Amino acid sequence: MNNLVERFLGYVTIDSQSDEESSTVPTTEKQLVFAKKLYEELKGLGLSDVSLDEKGYVTATLESNIEKDVPVIGFISHMDTSPDMSGKDVKPRIVENYDGENITLNKEKNIIIDTKEFPEIKDYKGLDIIVTDGNTLLGADDKAGIAEIITAVEYLIKNPDIKHGTVKIGFTPDEEVGKGAEHFPVEKFGAKVAYTVDGGTIGELEYENFNAAKAKVTIEGRNVHPGSAKNKMINSINVSKEFMSMIPEKEVPEKTEGYEGFYHLVGIKGGVEQTELNYIIRDFDKENFENRKAFFKNIGDKINKDYGKDIVTVDISDQYYNMKEKVEKVKYVVDVAYEAMKEAGVEPNVVPIRGGTDGAMLSYMGLPTPNLFTGAHNFHGRYEYIPIQCMEKANKVILKIIELYARKDFK
Repeated sequence: MNNLVERFLGYVTIDSQSDEESSTVPTTEKQLVFAKKLYEELKGLGLSDVSLDEKGYVTATLESNIEKDVPVIGFISHMDTSPDMSGKDVKPRIVENYDGENITLNKEKNIIIDTKEFPEIKDYKGLDIIVTDGNTLLGADDKAGIAEIITAVEYLIKNPDIKHGTVKIGFTPDEEVGKGAEHFPVEKFGAKVAYTVDGGTIGELEYENFNAAKAKVTIEGRNVHPGSAKNKMINSINVSKEFMSMIPEKEVPEKTEGYEGFYHLVGIKGGVEQTELNYIIRDFDKENFENRKAFFKNIGDKINKDYGKDIVTVDISDQYYNMKEKVEKVKYVVDVAYEAMKEAGVEPNVVPIRGGTDGAMLSYMGLPTPNLFTGAHNFHGRYEYIPIQCMEKANKVILKIIELYARKDFK
């Protein structure tokens, strides 16, 4: 598995951060630099139909080596890293034979993976863990997925005695800013079903995700000199506090888990004259999702009624929907992954995705796409890490999935 680790360590040193403020496709030029590298690598492996389009999508095909008619499957990961933290000058380090204690990432800045704050890392005692130097994210989300997919395909090419059907590969830009599948060439890709390799903890298998919307709340105030402001001034900042106070205090990300939905304030800016609140709204259940959006608008209506004028505007737009509705129609795509994990010595953990994935949009574009684990933890921040042995298991699961599709009868 040396190729897997070397490949991953090389990928994370390439800055491919996306930009949620950009309107270009892809949102950053540096994603194209990474895309070109992957394009050349796939060509060098001898895959067919290797393509890099103008929007930054990389696709390729591993041709079937059997006559049996089996479903064409795809494996998809995203090339960008999160805008939440820098992905420039990533300096990965391998902690060999982890001793189960705190890991100092940066002694000078006292940046530590503390086992009290991240107790799950103790589960990997004795394994080899890739960490950052504490100044950047690692980029395992989702360069681990890319490395695991390419290493699996490379193995099949080097071992032609292993029987397999046609396998499609796809790497997308801008997943971290919610645009990863927006221009994905589903028809050209040609897969019947696919898997994103973009999950976290070893064993995770996900085919449910949030229904998602974003909400922009604009509050118009009235600025008057504070010395003569009584009964005249409307301070939009204070009105925004009123709005926020009406959100149920326990229905926020930091107080929810499992199938519980939430409202999440992701940004606030403004002054007396105008304040803008940016929220995301999430729920697994479609009816609850619609009720949450209606409740959000009702808060704005109530404030407008209280002030006797329309000072609050609430704009809500849907982002993506729960893929479960689409995936359950071809449930074998989940069953095969479950069986593959068992055969690879991995205990499957079927859990809902408390977030989004390219697979959600792809499923509604006609390509049912559940999500597989990469083995990584603590995405989007300086404490991100991934055990090498978990990456190896992810790689093995991909190979087992491909093998099972060749073995099974899908008539």
